[in-house]
Amino acid sequence: MTHMHITSWVVAIVLFFVTYGLLKSGNQKGSKIAQMILRVFYILIIASGVGLIVSTNLTVSYMVKALLGVIVIGLMEMVLGRSKRGEMKPFFWILLFVALLVTIYFGLSLPQGIYLG
Repeated sequence: MTHMHITSWVVAIVLFFVTYGLLKSGNQKGSKIAQMILRVFYILIIASGVGLIVSTNLTVSYMVKALLGVIVIGLMEMVLGRSKRGEMKPFFWILLFVALLVTIYFGLSLPQGIYLG
């Protein structure tokens, strides 16, 4: 389950940048298709994350990690939505990258993650 979760969010990050690139290049149809595929990966991320939480003891650290993950997904959607409307501000990019790095570090440092030390 851990491998599925990690693979899902890695593919989602790549799809996020592909969608953003298509959006910036003016390819509206391509960006819309890529964003729909990205949303499928959001569902896979959430489903595999719930599976990981259920397979462990429900601790506060796993719940915090889950909340951070949902915040990252929300920020990814905000960045794409605001970019589509032309309202993008650098603050949201910074917030997204900080939240993403904290979430990845926190997730990998949990017992089901990868030992980083």
